[in-house]
Amino acid sequence: MDHTPPLRETGYDLRQRIRRSAWTRTTEGLAPGYVQANLAILPRALAPDFQRFCALNPKPCPLLASSEPGDPALPGLGRDIDIRTDVPRYRVWRAGELVEEVEDISALWRDDLVTFAIGCSHSFEEPMLADGLRLRHIERGHPVSVYYSSIPCVPSGVFHGPMAVSMRPFRPADAIRAIQITSRFPAVHGAPVHLGHPEQIGIQDLAKVDDGHPTEVMPDEIPLFWGCGVTPQTVVRASRPEFCITHAPGHMLVTDLLNSRLSVF
Repeated sequence: MDHTPPLRETGYDLRQRIRRSAWTRTTEGLAPGYVQANLAILPRALAPDFQRFCALNPKPCPLLASSEPGDPALPGLGRDIDIRTDVPRYRVWRAGELVEEVEDISALWRDDLVTFAIGCSHSFEEPMLADGLRLRHIERGHPVSVYYSSIPCVPSGVFHGPMAVSMRPFRPADAIRAIQITSRFPAVHGAPVHLGHPEQIGIQDLAKVDDGHPTEVMPDEIPLFWGCGVTPQTVVRASRPEFCITHAPGHMLVTDLLNSRLSVF
């Protein structure tokens, strides 16, 4: 299996590699410049409630696009997208329980399924790095730290549950700059939802992550917490829909959209 991306790889190029199973690992750092998306795939009967859930909770669930029922394409996000094959790893949920992880969902596809593509923090990490901010999880080659917080999402129909948050530590001056940069990208989570004092949002031990990998916080640093696109998975656990497919954390849909086009100023 080829684990070396070609030079100047586009979102389309990477999707083709994923489709033929030439890449099955996480997508962070791949196809630089291109927007990556979290996924939630649900039966048509639940789609209106979930779309409203995203509108009510734009920090963790900024909606980039949704599909027609039964259509695996997302033409607004890129050419020739097939959501059944173009993500490196998927999670399959039944009645709120994670039952398996797979690399292809063609055999699970149904004519009533609707795909929701949700903004991803990989898009705002690029301008932070370009500005000289250090991101320890990237430097150490592990996924970002994700926690299931005590911050409640605004419910919609059957959907309710806690917000998932991703954490990145910074020295105070860099934390201010990180807030300024990410505020420019509301379509991919925007500014943090909390900083410092993790116990105030239900996180008692930063070493115990719910997804991803622990990230050390140095004595002169403060943790910043952003709304996270893993939130649909915490909501699925709480709401227990009969069937749902999501991405596996870190294994994103890489689109043809450019991160630079998401900046609002």
